[in-house]
Amino acid sequence: MPPLGAKAMREPFEDEVEEMGIIDLVIEDERWEDADLMGMAERAAHAVGEWLGLEQFQVVVMGCDDQRIAGLNAEFRDKPRPTNVLSWPAMEFEEREPGEAPELPEIEELGDIAISYDTCWREAEAQGKPFADHATHLLVHAILHLAGYDHIDDQDAETMEDAERAILSKLGIPDPYLEMET
Repeated sequence: MPPLGAKAMREPFEDEVEEMGIIDLVIEDERWEDADLMGMAERAAHAVGEWLGLEQFQVVVMGCDDQRIAGLNAEFRDKPRPTNVLSWPAMEFEEREPGEAPELPEIEELGDIAISYDTCWREAEAQGKPFADHATHLLVHAILHLAGYDHIDDQDAETMEDAERAILSKLGIPDPYLEMET
């Protein structure tokens, strides 16, 4: 999947972009401002960077709605429906053994993320989770994709989920993969 690139995501929204530290933020849905997407993205990125041992990197995060993410999902994944989060790594990663952690990228711009407010809200409500915890988990998940993690097979999924659990626990966010008790 080709990355959108920071420039491609920013051009139509140049006046709406905030450049701060490791997050380059594009807000297409104002609800993300009220939800503090910048704070969640910075928190997630710092935690992932610390866990991976990355010193300098940048991630572009676009906060959008279901309509926008459905268009991106159709364009890049041939799936014309909304999803919670999409990511476009800035580089392709070497093949590795299933379950093996990827080698750290040696580039500063890791890639781009799009996250849908509508889908995140519905999922958080359905799962009985705080919205900020769920959105932060999805951002951690997406940033790990930008760093080469994936969940194509069971062993890779386990490696990625273990990484997510470790990072989220440092943030005080409960394990998102535990079954909810009813």
